[in-house]
Amino acid sequence: MARIVFDWGPPALTFVIVAVLWQLVAINNPYVLPTLDAIGNSLASDPGMYWANLLVTCQEVVIGAGAGIICGFLLAVAMSELPIVEKAVMPLIVVIMVTPVVAIAPALVVAFGFGMLPKYIVTGLVVFFPMLVNSLAGLRDVDQKALDVFKTLHASRWEIFRDLRLPGCMPFVFAGLRIAMPLAVVGAAVAEFVAAGQQAGLGSLVTIAAAQANLPVTWASIALLCLLGVLLVSLLALLRKRILWWSDEDVIGR
Repeated sequence: MARIVFDWGPPALTFVIVAVLWQLVAINNPYVLPTLDAIGNSLASDPGMYWANLLVTCQEVVIGAGAGIICGFLLAVAMSELPIVEKAVMPLIVVIMVTPVVAIAPALVVAFGFGMLPKYIVTGLVVFFPMLVNSLAGLRDVDQKALDVFKTLHASRWEIFRDLRLPGCMPFVFAGLRIAMPLAVVGAAVAEFVAAGQQAGLGSLVTIAAAQANLPVTWASIALLCLLGVLLVSLLALLRKRILWWSDEDVIGR
């Protein structure tokens, strides 16, 4: 019991303080923030609208971020095995990554139309670079003594990758995922803000509601985006414990 209070007490207290301050500000400034009960009433009054838009955003996260994560990891594998690939491709990747995604989105709409594809691409671009960098660092962070043993046993390149590099890079991969998952939600919302076309998704709902000065709908949509991000990070933490049961080391910043 004491452990539960120690672990959950401080964050719970922080949320209570923030909620009280929010309510006080909202009551005295109704044109700046909606009250918490107004947000709750908005969610309860039209759950179908929020659910439909949440599903669209989830679709963008799953498809767009999933593609970006897979492509980032596969390119990291290619770079770790063939250094010439990194020399050829990395400058172009850096140029793309430093280009504001808000500037890229309209051009993607012109190139690929008003459907969902531009939103998938924007979401994928946001998560691609952190996944690539962390995966590449993990694939190169090999125990030299273990590598020497593999070479002494005349292990093939595939066997070294399968039995040494891949398991060893998993903590780095999950560190990249821990960065990519919240960014995936941000990328999906940004894509809905700036990519013209289908007006669906929580990001689009935020834009429409804000234009109408409908604060409860605006903040209810933002709350759902936050909840989606927290859910993804929590699921990732559970998955990490299942897969990396042998390692509790945090590799971020190594």
